[in-house]
Amino acid sequence: MSHVVARIGKPHGVRGEVTVQTHTDDPALRFAVGTVLPTRAAGGSGVPRRLTVRSSRLHNGTWLLAFEEIPDRTGAESLRGTRLLTPAGEEELLEPDEGGDAWYAEQLVGLTAFRPDGSLVGTVSGLDIGPGQDRLVLTLTGGRTAYVPFVAALVPEVDVAGGRVVIDPPPGLLEL
Repeated sequence: MSHVVARIGKPHGVRGEVTVQTHTDDPALRFAVGTVLPTRAAGGSGVPRRLTVRSSRLHNGTWLLAFEEIPDRTGAESLRGTRLLTPAGEEELLEPDEGGDAWYAEQLVGLTAFRPDGSLVGTVSGLDIGPGQDRLVLTLTGGRTAYVPFVAALVPEVDVAGGRVVIDPPPGLLEL
């Protein structure tokens, strides 16, 4: 099974560079020029199944990557939210994901959201992919929409098989 090594964020500049949120301890090695990385993206997105690293650099604490297959900013924009996976044959070299905390929007949408005390909050209606962190989009029981940062402190439990997620928001967050 392939592991996610990065998630692509927004484009940077006009030459096809993108920001990436890394999920690896050694990005310099993972993103070496010439490395071919399998991808996982939404069906019908047109994202190539594999991307070849054309350039990689650290800029103000953020990794910027460019790919042979993506020549410009328009192409880079189409990559937003794409997961970059471990190259074929390297899966066994990695430690398993601690807690397996990588979910995709299609797995989360429709889950019922509860508070830690068991009270109903609403339903997960989406996943908002952000440059720094993702946010769960919730349709609250009253019909309003709320956004909850998708971090362990606020979303301590995700049970895809059980069809539920536990939300532990600070006071006022769901009223914003």
